[in-house]
Amino acid sequence: MAIPAKLVSVGLAVAGIINLLPTIGVAGVGWLRSLYGFEIANPDLEILLRHRAILFGILGVLLLAAALRPGLRDVAALVAGASMASFIAIAVIVGGYGPSIRTVVIADIIGLLASSLSRWPVRRRRVG
Repeated sequence: MAIPAKLVSVGLAVAGIINLLPTIGVAGVGWLRSLYGFEIANPDLEILLRHRAILFGILGVLLLAAALRPGLRDVAALVAGASMASFIAIAVIVGGYGPSIRTVVIADIIGLLASSLSRWPVRRRRVG
C-alpha cells in the first residue's frame, strides 16, 4: 500500500520537531533540569547533556531538510531511527526511570513511527 508523499513529509517534519525540542538544553543547566527532571550535579554531566542537545539539533535539522528534499530521506530515517530506537532500548533495559525520561521514551516512539513513514512506498499525485 502506497502512502501520499505529503504524509511522508509531515512524518519527517514531526520527527524533526521532536528532535529539535531538546536543543534548548544548550542554553544551560536550568533548561537541562527542566527537560530531564533532575539536578545537573557537576560540569561533566552538564557538558554531556549540552552536547547531546546539539546532536539533537543536528538530527532535527536533517529530518526537516529530508521533509523537503526526498534525496535525504533514507539517510535521515536511518539516523533518526537508530537514535530513537537505541534510546528506547536503553530505557527498557535499564528500567526504573522517572516521568521525564518516560516522556522522552514516548516522544521517541512517536518520532520513530513518524520517521518510518519514509520507508513506505510513496504514492505520487498524478498530474493531468
